[in-house]
Order: sequence, then structure tokens, then C-alpha cells
Amino acid sequence: MAISSAKIRNKSITFLFICMFSLLALSACGSETSPQSEYNTGSQENVVSESSEPQSAKAEENKVKPELTMKINGKTVTAEWEDNESVSALKELASESPITIQTSLYGGFELVGSINHSLPKNDERITTQAGDIVLYSGNQLVVFYGSNTWAYTRLGHITDKTPSELTALLGNDNATITISVNY
Repeated sequence: MAISSAKIRNKSITFLFICMFSLLALSACGSETSPQSEYNTGSQENVVSESSEPQSAKAEENKVKPELTMKINGKTVTAEWEDNESVSALKELASESPITIQTSLYGGFELVGSINHSLPKNDERITTQAGDIVLYSGNQLVVFYGSNTWAYTRLGHITDKTPSELTALLGNDNATITISVNY
């Protein structure tokens, strides 16, 4: 069965036309700029209506995310918080109203106090360091000025105090810890 060269040429041209049309259609789908905005006549209405959706998406990205703030006996400390379910729950709880935790010295290396709410926990055996903030038993906040090995859920770490500053701040007496959300 012989196929004429004219039929092959017609099929090739048709195939080429379909490929070019498909590429053109796909490139238009991926473009962020509509053809109308490339040939804008200067009308302010066109600019606003076409850019309103991307601007709202950018506004969502630029929203300030709430951050947790920790105070120990009224002194603000800088903490780097973990990105986990427990911290998210703590942040949600603190967004309703500041959480005040009365802590007690324990073991000569930590302060422990009840959050009065249970938080999700993901305990793992860790060795803590001075400045670590952990969740114990799902409802106890522990702040370390020493070290211990036990099963805890990491919440964060105080980053602006040395171990000796933490001992001076935490190791002499019971303390009041306040956790709030800063917008």
C-alpha cells in the first residue's frame, strides 16, 4: 500500500499546525499577563480590574503572622518557637487572652508550671539545654536553665540569654511566665 507524497505532506502540515496551535494555547495559559493588559489603552479601570486578584493574593502573603511573646517575671525574652502542632495550639490559646503560668523550681535545673489546658504532644526522648522550652505531659510548660534527659515535646528555645543569665533569671525562685500573641 503506497501513500502518495502529497498525502504525507498534507498530514505533516496538519500535524505541524496542530502542534503550533497547542504550543500557542499552552503558552497563553501560563502567562500571568493577559493580552488585554499588554495593550492597555491607559484606562484606569482596566488596570484595577485585572490586577485586583494578584494583589489580593500578595496581600494574603504579606499579612503579619502572629508571633508568641514570652515574659518571665515581666521581662520579655526572645524565643525561637518550633513549627509544630503544639506551638500552633499554644498560639491559638494565647490569641484568646494571654496565658499566665505560675511556675515552681524543680530539680535545680528547670521551672515547671501548668498551662491549665492540654495541648497536642509529640514526645520524644531529648536532652535539654539551658533556654529550652518544652511541653511535659501535654499540659505542663517547662523552661530549662540546666539540662535534663526525658521525653518532652519541643516548643522553643530562649535565644537572647546565656546559660548564666538564665540561671540568674530562673534559678532563684518561682516565676510567673506570661505567653501572649503579638500581631
